[in-house]
Amino acid sequence: MPPVDHPTTPRRLHLNAFLMNAGHHDAAWRHPRTQPERITDLRYFQQLAQTAERGRLDSIFFADGLALWGKVRHNALGGFEPLTLLSALAAVTEHIGLIATVSTTFNEPFHTARKFASLDHISGGRAGWNIVTSGTVNEARNFGQDEHLEHRLRYARAREFVEVATKLWDSWEDDAILLDRERGVYADTGRVREISHRGAYFGVQGPLNVPRSPQGHPLLVQAGSSEDGKEFAAEYAEAVFTAQQTLADAQSFYKDLKSRLARHGRSENELKVLPGICPVIGSTEAEAQALDRELTGLQVPEYGLAQLSGMLGTDLTGLPLDGPLPELPEERDINGNKSRFTLVAELARRDGLTLRELIARLGGGRGHRVVVGTPEQIADQLQEWFSQGAADGFNIMPPHLPGGLEDFVDHVVPILQRRGLFRTEYTGRTLRDHYGLPRPANRTANRTANRPATAATPTRHAP
Repeated sequence: MPPVDHPTTPRRLHLNAFLMNAGHHDAAWRHPRTQPERITDLRYFQQLAQTAERGRLDSIFFADGLALWGKVRHNALGGFEPLTLLSALAAVTEHIGLIATVSTTFNEPFHTARKFASLDHISGGRAGWNIVTSGTVNEARNFGQDEHLEHRLRYARAREFVEVATKLWDSWEDDAILLDRERGVYADTGRVREISHRGAYFGVQGPLNVPRSPQGHPLLVQAGSSEDGKEFAAEYAEAVFTAQQTLADAQSFYKDLKSRLARHGRSENELKVLPGICPVIGSTEAEAQALDRELTGLQVPEYGLAQLSGMLGTDLTGLPLDGPLPELPEERDINGNKSRFTLVAELARRDGLTLRELIARLGGGRGHRVVVGTPEQIADQLQEWFSQGAADGFNIMPPHLPGGLEDFVDHVVPILQRRGLFRTEYTGRTLRDHYGLPRPANRTANRTANRPATAATPTRHAP
């Protein structure tokens, strides 16, 4: 008899909504469709989260920095600390994942592990951690340092940081809580262990003071695309937010990153690649292009020039806007976001852009791809990248809020659903369920299964 073909689950897109105050376009706050006066109004973000959940998106995400980004004179900057905000959003949503950025450079592993374990419990298993090393000297100066830690050392610290956090999440076994009222035993102390970590950057005794959470570990997300960043992602990340301008570049990044997984004992489906896309949507192509021109016309060149100076590590103040980029430093000399420096520099050189044109091109996505068109055209672009080995899904960056998110959920998502590319209902409860990722085993429990230990006699294991 010929072999029987067994049906397999079709590959489906993963969609994350990256929410940023009035929207991702740097002039969004000036547009009449936005509500910049509400960026510290909890109800505003609750409504955005509920819109994303209505669209059955996998997750929402808040970026964060430990300094005031950009020129607040010309943009609606600042706002809530993301973990605090996500805890409040957990109370008004049921399914959507909740991802927050937390820096490994200016935090401690115990604090961070505790906060994410708490969010995971509060949300019923929907927490995700976007791991960053921070990239600006202004952040360093808010923490008593005159200069930022060197790029490679930041990643070395990040590796140990994540290892310590993982040990802390695993310091409680899943069945440690007994709740034996009759004997007066709340927890089995043989299943709650110190981690006794001593490393180059951290010394942490443990155990964590939060029991193991519904997901075991939060979903681990990473966004750096430098060599250090890609190697870090291959070892630890389960989702990667990346910025790619062309299909060919996205395919190259996707193939490169996936090829690194095997040497860390991981399979390709254990990491999802989600390029950022800023969709400018109109009911017709002409309407979408008109909105794009309208947003560009609201830009403040002084703001864009300051943003560009930060991305390129070069002070562009006073240079003619209709002139070319000046000579730039080598990537190896950049101590901030190396991958974004390279992307922006190559974009300007490839397309021969003046400073004014480059500011306009970066206004919506800051280096992420901006797609202008009808819902059908946006869906076509997502499908092409998804089917051509460039993405497992997308980090959706609405140029203006709340309307840009509503347009995507109400008009693009239904097209993707009709094409069988995206879920019509949630089939799981946790963020890991949405991304098709397993709940991680407790490594401490596995290593000590045949060696009983107590909190008083800790079991040591290497990072």
